[in-house]
Amino acid sequence: MGYNTRMKRILALLPLVALLAAAQTPQAPAPAAQTPAAGRGAGRGAGRGPQMRYRSKITIYDLKAKTNKILYTDDVIWEAPNWSHDGKYLVSNSQGTLWKLAVDGPVPAVPEKLGVDASYRLNNDHGFSFDGKQLAFSASPPGGRGSSQVFLTTADGQNPKQMTKTGTNYFHGFSPDAKWLSFIGQRPGADGTTKTQIYRVSADGATEEQLTFTGGYDDGTDYSPDGKWIYFNSDRLGTTNDGWDIWRMPPDGAGPKDAKAERVTHDALEDWFAHVSPDGKWIVFMSFPHGTANHNDKMAGVQMRMIPAPGKKADAEKAKIQTLVTCFCGQGTINVNSWSPDSKRFAYVVYEELPPATPAAAPAGR
Repeated sequence: MGYNTRMKRILALLPLVALLAAAQTPQAPAPAAQTPAAGRGAGRGAGRGPQMRYRSKITIYDLKAKTNKILYTDDVIWEAPNWSHDGKYLVSNSQGTLWKLAVDGPVPAVPEKLGVDASYRLNNDHGFSFDGKQLAFSASPPGGRGSSQVFLTTADGQNPKQMTKTGTNYFHGFSPDAKWLSFIGQRPGADGTTKTQIYRVSADGATEEQLTFTGGYDDGTDYSPDGKWIYFNSDRLGTTNDGWDIWRMPPDGAGPKDAKAERVTHDALEDWFAHVSPDGKWIVFMSFPHGTANHNDKMAGVQMRMIPAPGKKADAEKAKIQTLVTCFCGQGTINVNSWSPDSKRFAYVVYEELPPATPAAAPAGR
């Protein structure tokens, strides 16, 4: 066999040799499926799995006129508006920081960054003291992606002081005299499981006290303007007793076995985040459809509801609940107090689902 003939046969066999070699080469394993980390929602440590996109509409509801005014719209998540003490602007979180939006200026409002250090990654729990001189917020501490902690600053977001260090914590309200900050603490219980209960810390940071002990999951504290009550939501009686309801307790805690806790609402809907008007007359809160397990989602059929503030003794069975708005709402809508100083309006966020796309840039501001 001549040289040329042998070379032709060898070249003809090369594809077959390559195919056999590939068949015997071990294949790399497929990547493991990614499970989102557990968390309290978009503003509170949600996982990194596929995320829905939403259009946010920061909205102001007028109680007398029964009308809604859309102050600002953006195709990124905005959450939890607070009303400033002077009534001139809202503060809302987006993209990990706080923004001011003028209430009575041109619409849409132009976002302006508050002076919070950019190294803090804020979530949707923040608010002003009753006198407007201080601001508290929850955020991951600078320099890392640690758990949420509570920070106290001046009203412009300057001079932050860390108020909590143990567990995971979310600010929810000042006492009227600004001596205490209430917050939700997630701490290990005696049985080793994480408990979500209510705490308070003194404004000087020297004293921390646990206020509830027996609830299943307590959240969303808000002081009454007279300082006599802390309102909160809880599923402490379980799903067989209509799940999530609004409760209240004295400011120094619910007492032994939470005996001083009073149920304020009781019906088939799942009630979250009760906020008392500055004049002490009304309580606005958000209600999910019956059977909604938590507040982490955004969905149709959520209701903004209101009741007269109870007197000396709350009676959940006699609460006169009125529905103000039915909306596509949820996590971030009204996590913190958003009443106007004159008690005539409150702010909340309505959402709209958007098709998946590349995440938008941070909101424009000045």
